[in-house]
Formats: sequence, structure tokens, C-alpha cells
Amino acid sequence: DLTIILIMLFFNAGIEFYQEFQAGNAIEQLKKGLALKAKVLRDGEWKEVEARELVPGDVIRLRLGDVVPADVKLFEGDYLSIDQAALTGESLPVTKKVGAIAYSSSIVKQGEMVGLVTGTGMNTYFGKTAQLVSTAKNVSHFQKAVLEIGDFLIYVCIALVGVIIIMGLHRRLPLLDLAQFALILTVASIPVAMPAVLSVTMAVGAVALSKFKTIVSRLEAIEEIAGIDILCSDKTGTLTENKLTLGDPVTFDAGVNAQEVILMASLASKAEDRDAIDMAILQALETPEVLEDFKQEKFVPFDPVNKRTLATVIDAQGKKFHVAKGAPQVILSMSQTGDDSLKTKVEETVNEFASRGYRTLGVARSDDGDHWTFLGLLPMFDPPRKDAAEMIARAGEHGVKVKMVTGDNVAIAREIAGNLGMGKNILPADELGDNLDVHIKDSEIAKRIEKADGYAQVFPEHKYLIVKALQAHDHFVGMTGDGVNDAPALKQADVGIAVSGATDAARAAADLVLTSPGLGVIVRAVEEARRIFERMNSYAIYRITETIRIMFFMVLAMMVYNFYPMTAVMIILLALLNDLPIMTIAKDNTWLDKNPVRWNMKRVLTIASVLGGVGIIETFGLLVIAKTWFNMGVSELQTVIFLKLAVAGHMTLFVARSKHSFFSKPYPSKVLLLTILGTQIVAALIAGLGIFVHPIPWAYIGYIWAYCLVWIFIEDGIKIIVYHHMERENPRHKKFLRLVRRPLTMYHRASRLQ
Repeated sequence: DLTIILIMLFFNAGIEFYQEFQAGNAIEQLKKGLALKAKVLRDGEWKEVEARELVPGDVIRLRLGDVVPADVKLFEGDYLSIDQAALTGESLPVTKKVGAIAYSSSIVKQGEMVGLVTGTGMNTYFGKTAQLVSTAKNVSHFQKAVLEIGDFLIYVCIALVGVIIIMGLHRRLPLLDLAQFALILTVASIPVAMPAVLSVTMAVGAVALSKFKTIVSRLEAIEEIAGIDILCSDKTGTLTENKLTLGDPVTFDAGVNAQEVILMASLASKAEDRDAIDMAILQALETPEVLEDFKQEKFVPFDPVNKRTLATVIDAQGKKFHVAKGAPQVILSMSQTGDDSLKTKVEETVNEFASRGYRTLGVARSDDGDHWTFLGLLPMFDPPRKDAAEMIARAGEHGVKVKMVTGDNVAIAREIAGNLGMGKNILPADELGDNLDVHIKDSEIAKRIEKADGYAQVFPEHKYLIVKALQAHDHFVGMTGDGVNDAPALKQADVGIAVSGATDAARAAADLVLTSPGLGVIVRAVEEARRIFERMNSYAIYRITETIRIMFFMVLAMMVYNFYPMTAVMIILLALLNDLPIMTIAKDNTWLDKNPVRWNMKRVLTIASVLGGVGIIETFGLLVIAKTWFNMGVSELQTVIFLKLAVAGHMTLFVARSKHSFFSKPYPSKVLLLTILGTQIVAALIAGLGIFVHPIPWAYIGYIWAYCLVWIFIEDGIKIIVYHHMERENPRHKKFLRLVRRPLTMYHRASRLQ
């Protein structure tokens, strides 16, 4: 028994070490994301230096393809187009001009500018994210539960062992025998192996989750994902595809159709530049081969000053014409039609698209380069993932509310949320206050945070603090994300979930890492986690029940009959026989709760105490029958009690594993049944053949089995009654609840009649 316990403790220590190692990786992964090189002006010359050598006040140059090495205030040049999606969640590159800040670790897509370094390392926007990760802490609910259960059993054990020792001393029992018995009883009763058993249960669950393309980086997260009731989901790349898509074009020239408008826009694009807008337009062509009939003679790329792209094109007949695409107001002004109705119609259409979160491009054509014809508008949007709406609906069925968290504007967030069935109550981050942490307990802000369907225009500190605010109001919060900006919130959340394609920093901070695209796997992970939780809950109830049953019975029997009801060897054998089946509970079939589940220690301790109390009556009743009616001696009585506790203990496991009747579905797994059957046969052989114990007749073994079978129905009935009482489901409670929920108008009418 000592060997088994030591192996379990070392196994558990190894798991804990691995978890701590993984938790420490988040900051290291963030540091790896920093740029390696920078072009800096020093001593009047441009030099290339390591990014870590930059200091505030340095002047650096940024150009196409550069990773911004520090926070930089731009002061010279036309513009920069910068991709900062991994930092802020914005789905399109943003334009930076003189006076703007370029954030560390964002990527330059277009342009060239010179800037002044304003912050480096942990003092950058990126570095503040790393600091948030380092300060994000969340105590495991699993650890709290294990400590509470362990403390309860230890206190009960110490108190009862104290009673045994005092009683033994009073009756002048041999000190050595008394000390040996008390020590062995203590070791057998205290759940030394409980953390390891629960860790094994979660480890087996982690293997099961891996089949759903979900990697568990922190075992406690399995228990916690079973209890989440709010899932904060990053929009870009999580709820949406993070890929610009062309909507249905709107034409303003009777001579062209939608595909012709897309063709003209395609001719004003350049595929090799891999621009996100150009790629979306080119992919919308029904027949891309049509581009082979045209030759692009001249191409002027988009810039933030002119806000348009121009191209000179020659068709298959050698005819030259010009095409343009860009900001609708710019393209419309090129047309110079003087038609106010067209201008009004275009503006109304653009505003309508903007209210739905769409970005729009105008498209025009000219035969001579001077007189332009406005052809139509192309709406652009980042479409929802195909499985996102289904995932959100299924999450709702499991009692999980999904809230969107995004850096995009309110219109885009509201449109996506509405399309996915999440609701349109989107709260802008600037309405949460400058320092949300200070106002976390404020009731008005708390209500707005809880009632909101999502949050827009948020920065990393907002995501992190929103999670903290929800946790402060007793919510179990899950957070999904893929970018650096999500890392602090991922670590602070009860369950951080890094989606497929996430950055190293996000994966390091997360508890679950998804290896396949789409969020449907999260729902399956929730279902599996709730099954795993039920197994752990069953074990906790069973373990407490057995400790109460054995300890209180031993004390009661010694007080009444003045002899040890079991020998020290029997106690060790009983502990061994009980440990074997309990290790297979990780493979048991369990009930799937439709609502979030979490440790309810009041319920666990109440159920276990009631079952333990029933077990005391059951065992003491058998002792009285065997001693009074069968006139057995002490040695035979000890064997009877040993066998009875072995048989009834395993039957109690059947009772404890479900809130419903023990013979209702889901039935115990085959491995659990076979293990229990095997240990029962071993226990019967020990008692019948007299291995380490005094033998008893086989008929007595049959009687004990029959006795335990009767009591399992009694235990199960009492268990169901207690569950109904605690969940307010018995007839008396239901009648009372119907009464108090009855509308007050009925009572007003009754008073008028009187």
C-alpha cells in the first residue's frame, strides 16, 4: 500500500511540475515575438543594430516588410500601412501618418517613414501585454475543492482517532496495539492518494479531448471548462475567418452587371502584391481566366493621400482604357457627372453598408483618362466562420453565454454579433471607464458588463479587466483568442482557449489549444469536461462516505462492545481492495449535465455524510445480528465486518456515481464493473479461505451479500430524496414555489372580492 501511495504522489508531483513549467512559458513566448533588427540613425549614419539595443530617443527608419522594433512616433514621410491584427484584433491594415504611433511587433505592409523611439521592451504597448500576462493569476477551483475535502476528512479522522485513543487508555488496552491500530486506521482513512486519483481522471480526460483536436496544457482546466457559464470570444479569426470577402456589388450604371464591376476592380488590382483588398476582389471573379484577355500597362498602387488605385489596361482588341477603385467619395468625385441624385444615392448606400459594418470601394472606368463613369460599389467584410453560429447556439444549449470581444468598431461588431445570433447589445470599451479595475465592484458598470452581448474597440487591458469583472461576480469565464493581445485575458480566464493558428504567446497562456479550425470543438470539450467532472464528483462523495462509514463505525463498535471490529491487516486489505476499482472510475460512463457544473462542497459533504450515516447503521446492524443471533466469536465477527465493508463499499460506489437511480442509464463502464467484480471475488476468497483472516462459512458470505444488496436499494432511495430536497424538487418544495411565483394580481382580485 505504501508503494502504491508513493508512486501516486510522485506521479502527481510530476504533473504539477509540468503545469508550472507550462504556465511560465507565456512571457518567454511574448519576448520571442520582438523584432530582431532595426535601422537606427546614430552619429549621423544609418546603422543596423539589434532591436534590444534601442533606447528611447533613437531615430529609426521603417519600410515595407519591417517588424516594428519598438513603439515609435512617426515624424517624417508620407504614410505607413501597418498590420497590427495580432495586437489589436483589427482585420485590415491601418494607415499611420506623421504624429501617429507605430506599435512594437506590428508589421509594415506599405510605405516608408522615419520615427522617434518612445518606448522599448516592457514599456511598449506589446510589453504591457506581457506585463498583464505576468500579473494574471487565477487560483484553481480544483485545488480549492481538493483542499476542502482533504481538510474535512483529516479533521474527522483526527477527532475520531483521538476518541479511540482516549477510550483505549481508559480501558487500559495495550499501548503498542492501540498506537498501531490508530496509526493504520489514520493512514487508511486520510485520502493521501486523492490528488493523484483525480489527476489520473483528468489525464485520461485530456487524452479523450485530444481526439477532438483539443490539447490540454493545464489539467485543472478540464474541471473548470465544465463550469464556465460565459465564453468571451475574440472576433477576428475566432468568430470570423479573418479574411476579407466581397459582398454583393451594387451597380450604378445600367450597362454593366455585378461581375463586370468586379472585373473592372480586378483590373485595378495587382495579385503579386498580396494586398488583402485586392485578393478579396480577385477571388470574387466567377471566371478568373477572363483576366488573360487584358494587359495591365500601368499600375498606380493605393496610397492614403489619394485614396485610390489606378490602372491603364489594354484589352484583347488592343483598345486602351483606364480603371480606378478606392474610397467611394474619391471615385465619385472623379466622375464629375453633376448628377446630385447619383451622389445622394451613392452616399445613402455607403452609409447603409457602414451601419452594417461593411467597408465599401467605389469603381469607375474611363476611355480617355479624363471622363470617368461611376460603375458601382463593392462592399467588403470579414465573414463569420461557417460553424460559428452553430457553435454559439450549441453553447447556449449547454448554459454557456458567448460574448464577443473585438478591437473593431461598434458597427462591425454589432453586425457580426447579430448575424451569429449573439444579440446586438455591444458595449464600446470607452464607456467602461479609463480604469476598469478601480470600478470593478461598481454596480452600474457590473450590470452593463453582464448584460452586454459583446464589447467593441477594446485594447488588451480591457479584455483582461472584463474577464476579471465577470469573475468578480461569480462567473466562470472562458476566453478564446489567437493573438498576442489575447494572452493576458487567456491567462486570467478560468479557461483560456487558443484557437487554431494562434500565436506562440496565446498558446503559452492558454489552458486549451485547439488544433483544428472552428469553435465547434469547444462544445465537445465542454461536454467531455462535464463527464470528467461527474467522475471526480462521484469519487469525492464515495471517498468521504467510506471514511465516515469506517471511522464512525470503528469508534461506535469499540465503545459498545470493547473490541477491535477489524484487525490492522484487515484495514490494509480493505484499503487495497477499495483503491483498485476507484482507479478505473476515470473510464466510467457518466451523466451529461445540461448546465454548467462546479464544485458544490455543501452538496458533496451533505450527500456523503448521509450515505456515510446510512452505512454506519447498516454495518452496526450486521454486527448486532452476527453477535446476538449467530453468537459469533470476535475473530469471526472481524471477518464478517471486513467482508461486509468490502462488499458494501463497492456497491456504494454505484450509488454515489449518479444523482439518479443506480440502475438507470448511463450504466457503469465495463472496466469498472469487471474491476469491482474481481475485487469482490478476491474479498470473498479471503474471507472463505481464511487468507490473513479467520475463515467463515460460505453460507455466511452469501448472507452478507444478500444483506448488502438489500441495503443498496435503501441507500439509493435516501440519496434520491436528499438530492431532491437540496435541489428543491420534492412535491412540498414544488408546491411552495408555485405558490410564491403566482402573480400578485390574483391576490388583489381575491382581496376585492372579500
